[in-house]
Amino acid sequence: MKLLIVIHHRFELWRAPGWFGERLAEHFPELEVVQRDSYEGIDEQLSEAEIIFTISLRPDQLATTRNLRWIHAPTAAVHQFLFPQLVDSDVILTNSTEVHGPVVAEHVIALIFALAKKIPQATLMQQKHVWGKEAMWREGYCPREIAGATLGLIGLGSIGRRVAVMASALGMRVIAVREHIDKGAPDGVEAVFAPSELDKLLPQSDFVVMAAPLVSATQGLLNAERIALMKPDSFLINVGRGPQVDEAALASALRRRRIAGAALDVFEQEPLPPDSPLWNLDNLLITPHTAGLTAKLWDRHYDLFSDNLRRYVSRQPLRYVVDKHKGY
Repeated sequence: MKLLIVIHHRFELWRAPGWFGERLAEHFPELEVVQRDSYEGIDEQLSEAEIIFTISLRPDQLATTRNLRWIHAPTAAVHQFLFPQLVDSDVILTNSTEVHGPVVAEHVIALIFALAKKIPQATLMQQKHVWGKEAMWREGYCPREIAGATLGLIGLGSIGRRVAVMASALGMRVIAVREHIDKGAPDGVEAVFAPSELDKLLPQSDFVVMAAPLVSATQGLLNAERIALMKPDSFLINVGRGPQVDEAALASALRRRRIAGAALDVFEQEPLPPDSPLWNLDNLLITPHTAGLTAKLWDRHYDLFSDNLRRYVSRQPLRYVVDKHKGY
């Protein structure tokens, strides 16, 4: 049984460290473990692999496989795998949503505090050696309290559920939109709306957090019409995927002070181009897709993947299986 680990990425943290494959080979001696950081010269390994740990796979690469039974993605998003040949195949697809969920949830809470307490504005004043107490109070929105504010979550996956627990512990009222409304409200959530009721959630929310998977139904979900439904003193936070928010519509709303502010960790185009108008918005906080960064990343990956690998070897049901037709 061959396991192929192949991740090619310009950002070093996303590449599997050498110890990852070595430890798997030690703990699973029945497996032949091959680890590469490039797809060049791995045709033979692709054709023989029964399990592939990879960030993406093209249709032509899938066509070369003969023994493939399981693909594991070190990402939460799996839209890059959802081409017809793979969707219609018997190959199991799993993701790493539980690796990233806790870390991204912490980032969301940090953004909520930063926006509410006007931390970006204070940082700019510090750089200019300005004691700006009066400006912090008078210019734009006023600093506000978190306790008692309403948080509207779009998505109750690994990220959303953890945000709900953390936010409710801070005294926030949490409401959410989820596709499977029959599952009810998880811990920390006061009320759940169906996707068709998103327009009811937006006017109630002081903070709107996008944490849903990227599927056709969420593409461009927060457009000009929906942003217009938000409260004038509310904030939008996106840690889902860039294409879920209409950036031009958001920029217009921020320039006109139609909403108080926003924080984006994901963008339609990444890296965000230097000439993007988003850089110049004084009420937008930009983080460069760093919500999931942590020094513990590959330890988390190992724990999740090795547990699933034990299940696979012993023919037990895998965890974190993606419904390829739904996209998550």
